Amino acid sequence: MTTFVRLRGVRGMTITALSGLLAAGAILAAAAPASAQTTVTVKYPVTGSTLLEKVDATAALGPGTLKSTVDLSNGKLTASLTLPPASVSFEELNLVPVTATTAFINDGATTGTVNLDTGAVTTTSHITLQVTSLTVAGLPVPVPNGCESAHPATVTVNSQPGFTIVNGGSLSGTYTVPPFAHCGLLTPVLNLTIPGPGNTITLKLGKAKVVS
Repeated sequence: MTTFVRLRGVRGMTITALSGLLAAGAILAAAAPASAQTTVTVKYPVTGSTLLEKVDATAALGPGTLKSTVDLSNGKLTASLTLPPASVSFEELNLVPVTATTAFINDGATTGTVNLDTGAVTTTSHITLQVTSLTVAGLPVPVPNGCESAHPATVTVNSQPGFTIVNGGSLSGTYTVPPFAHCGLLTPVLNLTIPGPGNTITLKLGKAKVVS
C-alpha cells in the first residue's frame, strides 16, 4: 500500500509526527541569540519512514521541509511539515500484492514544546489518513473521493538521543491508525488490513536554517 502525507489543501505530507519535526525547528529557534524579538522561525530539510504494524510494511517519507515557529519566552511552538506522497506495498493474506497511496491531512495546527534548557522537543499532530489510490495484483482499483480515516490519528513524537539544535537529528513516536470510512466497497477490506495500534514513525531533520 502506498501511504502518507499531505496537509489539507497541500499535496504532500504534513505529518504530522510531523509534530516532532516541527518541534525540532523550534529548538533551533530557541538556541538563537537573545534579541528584542520573542519568536523565531526556522526551516529544516526532512526525511523519514513509517512502519505499518498490521501489515509489517515500511514507507519512506520525504524529502520534505519543516517550518517551525517558537516563542522564545516560553518554549511553545507551532509548525507545518510538507512531504511528497509516499508508497507502501505488502501482500494481502500473504498472497495478493497491494500498493496504496495515502495522504496525511493535518487537522488543526501541530503544537508542542521545546525545553529551552536542554533542547528536548515534544510535539503532537492530529492527522486524517486519506487513501488516494490503490492497486491490487497490479490492477488499479477505483477509490471513492473522501476515503479516509473516520477520525484523526493523534501522532506525538519526541526528540531522540544525538539530536542537536543546529544539526538536527531524529524524532520518533508511535500512533494508532483509526478505522476508515467513506471508501465504498473498500471500507471493510481496508478496515481488516490497516487500522490498529503500534505503528511507528521516525523523522530525521537536517541542518536548520533561520528564516526569520
